Amino acid sequence: MKIYSVEEIPKNKIIEFFKLHWGSTKMVISSGVYDCSTLDGFAVLNEEGQIIGLITYVIKDDECEIISLDSTEEGKGIGTALVKEVENLATKKKCQLLKLITSNDNLLALKFYQKRGFILSKIIHNAVEEARKIKPDIPLTGNDGIPIRDEIELIKVLSE
Repeated sequence: MKIYSVEEIPKNKIIEFFKLHWGSTKMVISSGVYDCSTLDGFAVLNEEGQIIGLITYVIKDDECEIISLDSTEEGKGIGTALVKEVENLATKKKCQLLKLITSNDNLLALKFYQKRGFILSKIIHNAVEEARKIKPDIPLTGNDGIPIRDEIELIKVLSE
């Protein structure tokens, strides 16, 4: 599996990917409002050159935050490889912490990240209600009919 930096991929492909999977390139979470198409990241492409996995991140001081992670082909190690790539980069850049935020309904993400060494750090109550003020198209109900209300921060302490 070859991993590409997002700079190696045409910008329009990245924008199309986010529009298809997130409705837009805008991500609103308690740590900020991001245009994911402008963030640093990595991607995996299939044989036809289509994006099948994409991760974006930001580095602030000694923390690296994963902003988005998508894999369109589950169970093939794409998401794991992308997280590992960001973790390796964060370690090289002397980051002490790798973190991310997901919503309370995203049980698959909670399971995925915990299996990869992340721990639950905090719950930001009603954070999604605040995010809807900026991005009103965030659905009220998410996976398995769970109301989307809170954000959950997960962290992984990095060692050199």
